[in-house]
Amino acid sequence: MAAGWEWDDTLFSGTAAYYERGRLPYAPGLADALAGALRLDGRGRLIDVGCGPGTLALNLAHLFGEIVGVDPDSGMIAEAGLGAARRGLGEKTRWVRAPAEALPAGLGTFAVATFGQSFHWMDRDQVAATVRDMLQPGGALVHISDLKTEELTVDGLPHPAVPYAAVSELVEQYLGPVRRAGRGLLPQGTPGGEAEIFARAGFTGPRRLVVPGGQALERGLDEVVAGVFSMSFSAPHLFSGRRDGFEEDLRRLLRETSPSGLFSERGPSTEVFVWRRDGSAY
Repeated sequence: MAAGWEWDDTLFSGTAAYYERGRLPYAPGLADALAGALRLDGRGRLIDVGCGPGTLALNLAHLFGEIVGVDPDSGMIAEAGLGAARRGLGEKTRWVRAPAEALPAGLGTFAVATFGQSFHWMDRDQVAATVRDMLQPGGALVHISDLKTEELTVDGLPHPAVPYAAVSELVEQYLGPVRRAGRGLLPQGTPGGEAEIFARAGFTGPRRLVVPGGQALERGLDEVVAGVFSMSFSAPHLFSGRRDGFEEDLRRLLRETSPSGLFSERGPSTEVFVWRRDGSAY
């Protein structure tokens, strides 16, 4: 976790219901890429640590015999359960409300552990070491995130781009210039340096994969608003009694950018780092 900041249970409070509608998807080839890299055959157990509403775990469910998702937020766990039921995956999925620091929590051993843009919120050294002990021999820890270094444009697409810079300025007008995170602040943002932490925990690797994105997406005004409210730094509870006013200003800003209420985006590529519990071949 970032120095001087401690996780608290309001970090993602109220955001879970906005995830499915508001968050951009992982690259469409992610499941196939992981199946090939990890030689997955529909058996074995997956633990998704910091699973949120099950976005990653549910999209990988066909590659495993059993899925366990762990998240400290009750709203996220509830949404994950609903998502599993909608997909007919209730019998092969289990959703556990617990912080990652509470692992192993009697959950057993796993072939694969995934962290989908969640590891930076945890006591990373502790969690990495614990998860290594929860993996079977030859097991893999997979760190997954959007590729941060690519530049995506909407050139050639039919609608304006989402005015993210202006949206950020509006959030700052309401919440101040320093990034909010639960009851605390993250003036330097979330931490990096995952490679050193995984190596220190005894993992070998990594093998890096980039799953290409770039697919054209059409997003409605409601989807863009949902995306804003799905973020920890602009979670609904942070606005307190000013939430309705913020949403009105946000919708006004978006309509000024696109009177039709439609926006074009390109899906981000997905960056994957595969770390092994031992020296098993890739």
